[in-house]
Amino acid sequence: MPVAEALDRVLEILRTTELYSPQLGTKDEDPHTNDLVGGLMTDGLRRLSGNEYILATKQPHHLPSHLATPLSLNDIPPRIAQTMETEESWDFDIFNLEAATMKRPLTFLGLKIFSRFGVCEFLNCPEATLRSWLQVIEANYHSSNSYHNSTHAADVLHATAYFLCKERVKQSLDPIDEVAALIAATVHDVDHPGRTNSFLCNAGSELAILYNDTAVLESHHAALAFQLTTRDDKCNIFKNIERNEYRTLRQAIIDMVLATEMTKHFEHVNKFVNSINKPLAALEENGGNSDEESVKNILTSPENRILVKRMLIKCADISNPCRPLELCIEWAGRISEEYFAQTDEEKRQGLPVVMPVFDRNTCSIPKSQISFIDYFITDMFDAWDAFADLPNLMQHLDNNFKYWKGLDERKLHSLRPPPE
Repeated sequence: MPVAEALDRVLEILRTTELYSPQLGTKDEDPHTNDLVGGLMTDGLRRLSGNEYILATKQPHHLPSHLATPLSLNDIPPRIAQTMETEESWDFDIFNLEAATMKRPLTFLGLKIFSRFGVCEFLNCPEATLRSWLQVIEANYHSSNSYHNSTHAADVLHATAYFLCKERVKQSLDPIDEVAALIAATVHDVDHPGRTNSFLCNAGSELAILYNDTAVLESHHAALAFQLTTRDDKCNIFKNIERNEYRTLRQAIIDMVLATEMTKHFEHVNKFVNSINKPLAALEENGGNSDEESVKNILTSPENRILVKRMLIKCADISNPCRPLELCIEWAGRISEEYFAQTDEEKRQGLPVVMPVFDRNTCSIPKSQISFIDYFITDMFDAWDAFADLPNLMQHLDNNFKYWKGLDERKLHSLRPPPE
C-alpha cells in the first residue's frame, strides 16, 4: 500500500505543468527573488488596464547607408581590429569594442567570429552577404535600450564562441550545431523593446496579442530574424544551402532562441543535469574514462545535443555575473536601468508593477544581484562547469558574489562603494 500511494503521488507530480517550477519558501521570504521570479518567469498577470499599451512596432529597417562598412575582414579599421585581438579570451572587454565601433560591435565581432568558425564556407555564402546580414540584424537592435541592445547580442555571441571551443562541447556538437549556435546568439534578442514579457502581456501590446501571451519576445526574435534574413537575397545567408540542411538549421536556431525564455529555466537546467551530467558522472565512477563509447553515446545522442545547445545559449545569455568584476558591474548597472525604466512606465501607464523592487528611488542593486546569482546563476553554472570545465568563470563568479555581498553588508545600494 505505501508503495502504491507513493506512486500515485509521483504520477500526480508528473501530471502537473509545474514539474520544474522552483519551490519557493514563504511568499515574503526575499522580495528581490520574488520580483525576479515574478518578472522573469511569468507571462504577466494577464490583466489589461483601460489605457492599453501598444508597442510602437518599428518597421524593421535596413542599415543607414551613411555608415561606411568594411568590405571584408581585411578592411576592418586598425583600431577596431586591435580591440578584437583578444576576442578568444573570456576576459575580452566588449565595452571597448562598443566604443571603438560607435555602438556597432555586433557586425565587427560577428565578422571575426563567423570567419574563425568557417560559417561562410559551411553556408556556401559570400562574405559580402554575411556582412549585409550582420548589418541588418544589428540595425534591428534598439541602441536606445540600456541593456538589450546589440552590445548584449555581441557579448552573448562572444560567450557562445568561447563555449563552443571547450573540449566536451566540441565532442558533443556537429558543425551544423556550431553554426546554429552562432546565428542564434546573434539574433536572440533582435528588436527587443527593453521591456519584459510580463510587461507586454499586462499592457496588451500587439506582440503579446500576436503570440497569445506565450514566449512573446522569444517568438518575436526568432520569427523576425528569419523574416529579415529571407526577404532580400543581398542578406540571405541561407540562400545557397540545401533544403533539408536549411530545415535542420532553422529548427536548431528557433529551439535555441526559445530556450532563452526564463519561464523554462529550471526545466532546461534539470534536464541537462539528469540526462547528461549524472550519466557521465556515473560512468566516471565506474572506472575512469575507459568506456569511451558510452561517453560518446551520452554526448552525441540527438536529444542530448539539443540539451547541450540550450544550456550553452542560456549560459551565454546570462553570463554577466561570471565576467571580470568591472564588466559585471557595468552590466548590472545597465540591466537595472532598463528595469527602472519599465517600473517608471508601469506607474505612468497605471499598469501592474511587475518588479516593485526595481524602483530607482529605493532599489539595492547589490541585493538584486545577490538574489539573481543565488537563484538563477549558481546551480546553472555549477552544472555547465561540471560539463565544460570553466574554472576561470567560476572564480569570477565567486569574486563578484563577494563584491556584491560586501556592498550589501555596508548597506550600500549602489554599483560601487563611495570614494574613500
